[in-house]
Amino acid sequence: MDNGTLWLIVGASGVGKDSLIDGAKAALANNAGFVFPRREITRAGDAGGEDHLPVAPEAFQAKRQAGAYALSWMANGLGYGVPRAIDAVLQSGRHIVLNGSRGALGEARARYQNLRVVEITVPPEILRARLEARGRETAAEIEARLERASALRVGGDDVIRFGNDRPLAQAIDAFVELLTGSG
Repeated sequence: MDNGTLWLIVGASGVGKDSLIDGAKAALANNAGFVFPRREITRAGDAGGEDHLPVAPEAFQAKRQAGAYALSWMANGLGYGVPRAIDAVLQSGRHIVLNGSRGALGEARARYQNLRVVEITVPPEILRARLEARGRETAAEIEARLERASALRVGGDDVIRFGNDRPLAQAIDAFVELLTGSG
């Protein structure tokens, strides 16, 4: 059976990855061909943001060293792990849509032949407004995130740039079209 595609969704914090993924998950709820795995993250379960599986930093490191994760990375002081169960899903021909990291891109490219990288982008002024509105960072942290966002661009033939600067419902529709090839 053909392998499914790993859709690795990347982009700076605040560009709307979670909103797009959550919208696609709802839109594709009746489509068994798409799976939206929960990541294990070294932060509390009630910390807000995405629906994730909390894991203690020591447990994360032990699992990482034991090879329990298909992909794992460190970002913004947190550990992120994607359970190895995604491999069986991909081998069954279904597709994985994953909130990833530019820092895990090399590992993903080395492991997965059917990889599509979607870099979510927004203009700097929209990113600033979103970061300020969510209220999780100080002004200095927001400036650092904006600098990092403008400095890091993902390159490669497998990268699709997706501008997320339209109304959310329209962006979700376009994102689902991208994932399903119906656009």
